[in-house]
Amino acid sequence: MIRLARPLAIALGLLAIWELVVRATGVPHFILPAPTRIAAAFAARGDLLFEHAVTTLVEILLGFVVGGGLGTLLALTLAASATARRWLLPLVIASQAVPVFAIAPLLVLWLGYGLTSKIAMAALVIFFPVAIALHDGLKRTEPGWIDLAQTMTAGRRGGAARILFRIRLPAALPALGSGLRVAAGVAPIGAVIGEWVGSSAGLGYLMLHANARLQVDLMFAALLVLAVMATLLYLAVDRLVRRLVPWAPDASTDLLSTETG
Repeated sequence: MIRLARPLAIALGLLAIWELVVRATGVPHFILPAPTRIAAAFAARGDLLFEHAVTTLVEILLGFVVGGGLGTLLALTLAASATARRWLLPLVIASQAVPVFAIAPLLVLWLGYGLTSKIAMAALVIFFPVAIALHDGLKRTEPGWIDLAQTMTAGRRGGAARILFRIRLPAALPALGSGLRVAAGVAPIGAVIGEWVGSSAGLGYLMLHANARLQVDLMFAALLVLAVMATLLYLAVDRLVRRLVPWAPDASTDLLSTETG
């Protein structure tokens, strides 16, 4: 409870300031609703918010698994093959110059209005940070470890593969953890963009229609649910990474830690 006290106090303070500013300035509720009005919308439409939140959460989690898995696979491929690096790495980097908004309509057209296009959109956003972080970690393996491993496996079949999976990959796990943390933070972006482009469910769909009807309090309530989901996903990934990679330099950091540096 002590670890939660500081962020909770900051959040309550910001909400109190928000409430006072709205009341003092008399801003119309359809422009900027007060926190109390958002809480009322949340209480009145909680069932609707929960229904759409489940859809978005499924899209985010499946997109995280697919995008993280593909990013890991690509990084290992790039590390194992110089030919793959020459051909694939420039394409992967160039693909990030294309705005995700430009790709979303195509994915909806190709994959339909269901979950598949939203999962693909989330995976596309998650894929790059995981792939690049792990690829960078694999490149930065201590050269002395690789030299020793090459000496010990000289003349053996599959020596390069053993070095990759037994030396380079374990050494790169902290970098993979960093990539997964970034991916957890951006995971909701792809799902919500996909819902904006074309869907019949999800928090992005709900926000879009609430905004069109000037139900800004409901839109803020959906945004709050989305923010909570993203925060919980980040905390879950961060906790998992710190348990699996306890030797990493940042393994002792915690978003809710009360320690000061």
